[in-house]
Amino acid sequence: MNQAGSQLAFLKHLTWGDVALVAAVLIGCILLTQLVRVLVHRAAESAPSHHRLLILRAAPIARLAIGLAGLIVIVPILVEPTFDDIVALAATVGLALAFALKDYVSCLIAGVVTILENTYQPGDWISIDGAYGEVKAIGMRAVHLMDSDDNEIVVPHAKLWSTSVTNDSSGQRGLLCVTHFYLGADHDGAMVSQMLTEIAETSPYWRPQTKVAVRAAETPYGTHYKLKAQIIESRDQFAMVTDLTLRAKAKLRAMGVAFAQAPYAVR
Repeated sequence: MNQAGSQLAFLKHLTWGDVALVAAVLIGCILLTQLVRVLVHRAAESAPSHHRLLILRAAPIARLAIGLAGLIVIVPILVEPTFDDIVALAATVGLALAFALKDYVSCLIAGVVTILENTYQPGDWISIDGAYGEVKAIGMRAVHLMDSDDNEIVVPHAKLWSTSVTNDSSGQRGLLCVTHFYLGADHDGAMVSQMLTEIAETSPYWRPQTKVAVRAAETPYGTHYKLKAQIIESRDQFAMVTDLTLRAKAKLRAMGVAFAQAPYAVR
């Protein structure tokens, strides 16, 4: 009991007036936060569209400022303003912050390692932690990717410690584009392979004078073809896949080649 009392010695002996003041500050912060939220949203809706997101950004900033102001008011009410108590409180807060920010510090260190080792750079197409997209920016804490659907994906740098990173372009303008085809097993493989090669070499996205490769493998439901071709501009990789898929599909139908079908589950 004495040990617990010594650990809380920095706290003041509170009166009912102190408790009421703390409660009033807390309630005031909550009400003020709600008021600011309503005012910011109302201002954002009435402002020009190009200013809407900028105004909405003020809401979390104001909420943080109100919370810090309330903390500054409450702490002197609860803590005796002596040097030893302030040092003890600062040490406690510092330890709590160090524990809370350890993941953030890990992200910062991983970001430095990423830049020094040149793991990826803006413009590269990478796959990390299940996300695939173009590197738009490398921040202090995370890398910002833009996927094929124009969605921004933010991946913390700390994923570098536990997740493999696949870099498709590695600082180059183009990359190897892979298009998949699943066909029925009963067909002329050599003819299909030649046709796929010609389709790739006549694509407007294909980089001339580069090799086109066709890989085939038998599966339980048919033959799986991989058509690999270099693309001129990495951003056009999905357009190239669409172009190769549609033109090859029309050719395969004209050749009478059946497409593979996954077997139905038997109940």
